[in-house]
Amino acid sequence: MYRRQFMTGLLAGAAACAVKPAPSTAGQTSNPAAGSSTPPASAAHRLAVTSRTIEVRGKAAKVFGLTRPDGRPGLTLDAGALFDVELANQTGEATLIHWHGLTPPWEQDGVPDNPAALLGPGQTRRYGFPVGAGGTHWMHAHTLQEQALLAAPLIVRTADDRQRDEQEVIMLLHDFSFRSAEELLADLQGGGGHAGMGMNMGGMSGMTHDMGGMTMPGMMMGDPRTAPMMGGAMGMMGMDLNDIDYDAYLANDRSLDDPEIHRVEKGGAVRLRIINGATATAFTIHTGSVSAELIAVDGQPVAPVPGHRFPMSMGQRIDLRMTLPQGDGAYPILALREGAVERTGMILATAGATISKIAPSGEAAAPLVDLGIEGVLRPLAPISRGTVARRHQLMLTGNMRGYTWSIQGAAPWVRKGEWVEVSFMNHSMMSHPMHLHGHHFQVVGINGRRFEGAWRDTVLVPSMSSVEIAFEAGNAGRWPLHCHHLYHMATGMMTFVDYGA
Repeated sequence: MYRRQFMTGLLAGAAACAVKPAPSTAGQTSNPAAGSSTPPASAAHRLAVTSRTIEVRGKAAKVFGLTRPDGRPGLTLDAGALFDVELANQTGEATLIHWHGLTPPWEQDGVPDNPAALLGPGQTRRYGFPVGAGGTHWMHAHTLQEQALLAAPLIVRTADDRQRDEQEVIMLLHDFSFRSAEELLADLQGGGGHAGMGMNMGGMSGMTHDMGGMTMPGMMMGDPRTAPMMGGAMGMMGMDLNDIDYDAYLANDRSLDDPEIHRVEKGGAVRLRIINGATATAFTIHTGSVSAELIAVDGQPVAPVPGHRFPMSMGQRIDLRMTLPQGDGAYPILALREGAVERTGMILATAGATISKIAPSGEAAAPLVDLGIEGVLRPLAPISRGTVARRHQLMLTGNMRGYTWSIQGAAPWVRKGEWVEVSFMNHSMMSHPMHLHGHHFQVVGINGRRFEGAWRDTVLVPSMSSVEIAFEAGNAGRWPLHCHHLYHMATGMMTFVDYGA
């Protein structure tokens, strides 16, 4: 029942119409992350929504897939090319795919009935629009099917990317349950805002507390210039972290019981493209003994930030550049579940390396994901913004009892061509990664402190914090603005930025 309600009722009121069957160059935005000219036509890339079976902790699991004709997941495209993709639904369920990180024309965005109809079993649909600049992006169902791994990488490589002497490694993270999304949502709505493990593997709830929707105005996170890069000021009493205990946490469909091993060269350069495709779990990426540089967030370049630990919330992406030591070695890249001991990841290893087993649980809880690193991120190149024509304030609220979430305040109203600022004020006890479709935005403030931050499409708004973003309304449509926690979105935390040509 919940899947049908979510797919057909969430976007009630949007006009239903089919996606244009032929490639189109409409919808090109004027922001710095978009392509600047119409690319030439190319042969269509074929992509299929499939059903498949994987093994998770020794047990078979039926999940979805997004694969090319050769069976490999996702797409890798060239910057400046045409996104010419033929999507075929080879499953028995209607579905639709959202191109997260790209800026297509509205009718090709991939949100059911906004405005495109679901893609029925056996149906095929063709998409065409400029792919834009390079970056690490992804694609996923905008339905509860996302929980069943209906997601895949969507990588756009630049000419510089192709010429660099470095190995590219992609890591797509998931939280996995043997139970359906409908069952998990029913537990959340009927169980005080928490859903337990289907296999009872002894996971921990991650410091979850039922505050009954209580808000504490004025209790904001500390200044990101002085707060620790991870954890720190957000570790306050009453904050809710993980409201679902999953059966496993996966990196490229595998847990640490049987991790993926990427062979690398001694002393080689590696670019890690990491995507948090989890539905309800934030992670800290830990590169172990090898230092890395954070060089991009949400597919947009940033001034390099060195370190060993990097946070990412749901829907976000990070690119890390590493130079491996000379000699043989195995180098785990771990994703640590926020506020808990569970972890996942993969291993980079030279041909002669000895690879030790890594337990799926660590000895201590991982740090909290906060805004410490957001406050130091800066775009690699200056962003030229126009005068802000409108400012909107949105309040993020929720109640763990009954599990209802909402965005309070009038939906942001704009005119095409205007620069707009939106302030998110989180008066709930959970963090919310807020994602805007069809645009990229700059983070311009945290808790009232103004700065020229990173260019993104998904920004974390922690409990009792405020975040300000700015974007250009250069892509007409009725664009979803929502929390990328799947179950927060499904129960009400979604609005629209709606404007015409």
